Amino acid sequence: MSFILDKLESKQISDRFINFSHFIDHFIMLIFAKAAYDAGKFFNLSYDEIIIYGVFGFVLFGAIAPISAHLADKFSRSLLMVIFHFGIGFSSILAGLSNNVWFLSFSIGLIGVFASIYHPVGIAMLIKTNKNIGFRLGINGVFGNMGVAAAPLITGLLLTVGDWRICFIIPGIFCILYGVLFTINLKNDISDSKKNNKSKKSVFAPNWKMALIALAISSSSGGFIFGAMTFLIPRYFEISMNNVSTSVAITGFLASIVFATASFAQIIVGWIIDRYSPKKVLLFMGFGQIIFIYFASLYQDYLLLFSMLVAMIFVFGQIPITDTIISRYVPDEWRNKVLSIKFLLNLSIGASVLPICGIFLQAGNTMDKLFFVMSLIAIFVAISALLLPNQDDAQRLDKTI
Repeated sequence: MSFILDKLESKQISDRFINFSHFIDHFIMLIFAKAAYDAGKFFNLSYDEIIIYGVFGFVLFGAIAPISAHLADKFSRSLLMVIFHFGIGFSSILAGLSNNVWFLSFSIGLIGVFASIYHPVGIAMLIKTNKNIGFRLGINGVFGNMGVAAAPLITGLLLTVGDWRICFIIPGIFCILYGVLFTINLKNDISDSKKNNKSKKSVFAPNWKMALIALAISSSSGGFIFGAMTFLIPRYFEISMNNVSTSVAITGFLASIVFATASFAQIIVGWIIDRYSPKKVLLFMGFGQIIFIYFASLYQDYLLLFSMLVAMIFVFGQIPITDTIISRYVPDEWRNKVLSIKFLLNLSIGASVLPICGIFLQAGNTMDKLFFVMSLIAIFVAISALLLPNQDDAQRLDKTI
């Protein structure tokens, strides 16, 4: 066993494998968002009642991130990424085999535990190489959000030929097979990071504390908005686009189109922040979310589709900004830890979407009011941009290779 572990430690892999793993991470986490209604019927629960049982997965998705980062520091990032693929695959299969709602909740929680590995560990592997970080994070973000987009589409299609069980089991088998491919393609890390880390001091960039405070605010507010939008949009389309279609497959397809199209904004934003101030770009993303999420709360049918598409462009466009800022202020040997705290905030607050939405809807409120509330929360994204310090190129840590 130790021989196998040694073979998996301190390896590197090309961006395309790390990027596709990002796709898997978000895809598996959002299967329940589309399958919840069907699972609820199986367990004799309403949609409002069953979504509460997905809370453990989303909480642990963020809460375990610091532990994942610690294990990556103790062993290696590559080893944790191998564990990620097999763990998330087997957990998804367990979810599909659930015979009671509590075992389903436990299995979704287990998915969250293994899914927590990706963001602090996989992103750290990606930004270890400093070249074109913003652009490469943009591409990575597209893969993650293609996973978001594929979840309602593929789950909706699987629901037309089966039930909620196969929605978990088939993707779980795929994750395990991809984990084998990922492991085979690991290469020796020629950068010898441990040796390099010993020869350099862990120096943070000037004004890093204020930068991280700004990131904490944007990650917290952005995490809630991202979690709410990606979870609720498929269901929101089902109940607010009746003049377009009443088919769960069609509304799932439209949600996927929104997610997939909007995700490409990350490449554009990533390219922009390699050349211009992230402070201004983040401010623009914040104001865009405020305006268009509010519009999405007002409209139905095709106007809703358009408003939601533009709103998601601004929501997804925010994603590569925060990780790029971390690469500019935080040295590589600290990035696992800082990323884990960032995603702890981002994803744990995103997990609060499920209980909050469940309570909000059970109190008699409508889903359009939820989107109005999210437009107000987006004000904090704009505030975080105002707090973010200006940084000279000479102070950027991603310029030192």
